[in-house]
Amino acid sequence: MGQNGQGIMPGMFEFTLHSKEGQARTGVFSTPHGALQTPVFAPVGTQATVKLLTPEHLRGIGASLVLSNTYHLYLRPGDALVREMGGLHEFMQWQNPMLTDSGGFQVFSLSNTRKVDEEGVTFKSHIDGSMHRFTPERSIEIQNNLGADIIMAFDECADPHDEAYIVKAMERTHRWAERSLKAHRRPDQALFGIVQGGVNPGLRARSAEFIASLPFPGIAIGGLSVGETKEEMHQTLEVVTPLLPEDKPRYLMGVGTPEDLINGVLRGVDIFDCVLPTRLARHHAAFSPEGRLNLMNASFARDKRPIDETCDCYTCRTFTRGYLRHLIVAKELLAGTLISIHNLRALIRLMEQIRGLIEAGVFESQAPQLLAQWGNNAKRQAKDEKA
Repeated sequence: MGQNGQGIMPGMFEFTLHSKEGQARTGVFSTPHGALQTPVFAPVGTQATVKLLTPEHLRGIGASLVLSNTYHLYLRPGDALVREMGGLHEFMQWQNPMLTDSGGFQVFSLSNTRKVDEEGVTFKSHIDGSMHRFTPERSIEIQNNLGADIIMAFDECADPHDEAYIVKAMERTHRWAERSLKAHRRPDQALFGIVQGGVNPGLRARSAEFIASLPFPGIAIGGLSVGETKEEMHQTLEVVTPLLPEDKPRYLMGVGTPEDLINGVLRGVDIFDCVLPTRLARHHAAFSPEGRLNLMNASFARDKRPIDETCDCYTCRTFTRGYLRHLIVAKELLAGTLISIHNLRALIRLMEQIRGLIEAGVFESQAPQLLAQWGNNAKRQAKDEKA
């Protein structure tokens, strides 16, 4: 066992910085299931599946990292069963890198059915109302059973504007981070610590410095995209990332609109995940250079263009907007699959573009143009929703 309690083999989770422009950077994070080119966007496969898509679809769109959810998989089918079936990679037939969260965010979102104490959290299942308990040690044990390449320390996420409680939650997160490190037993899994502290700059700095002082091979930034403004998120990142080690990847948890990806990379973030692209797809919305398209609109019924003429995904190479609208009106499930393929590919292509711009040293100068494009996306969405 190594000094950090994880026993990580040398080089197994090495992060190599390739290029840097301002705070933005490109790099490679090695894992037992392959190397991640960063910055990277991870599709979310909450229950060991990215909704409506197969692993072959994910490979086809260039996905390199998939996230699954500890809370949901613990409840169903159970972490012991997943371990018995060979771990998440074998269970869901995804042989590239995987990440699991700690279950903390889901537990803490059950505000009316959970009780927090120093040792952990007692909560009711959203499925059948049965009682369960997570501690840092139990969360790590579950994640060790699931077998993802990257796992998270158990933390407490709090309302970003509840100043009094944020201090308690942050300090408990720090104690739980140390307990998570001690509990971790698998050298083929990288355990990331999590920075908390709401939107208070002093607390965020304090949390970043404490988590950075511990021997984690990577660091996550939690407690954002939970009700704060975009400006508060950006200001928080500007406080946190300069205090984190250059030689470790930084993961912004649960954040992944196109604008957030651009702004996050500008502020030094390496890894993102979000349910947004597949959730939008199931509600008929698609990313495009014109802005976000509501493909349910009658104006698309005879539209022979693909969603995005510049996109190289299977959906855009093969189908028209008119056909996709037909699938939506006919309530065919294929609509959600095809739009999910496009939306995920759009974000993965955006990250590929950003990596190229950073390596060319022009990302900062090109970022306003990218933000304007995705800003028009947001305006189009608002227009469509009023229609």
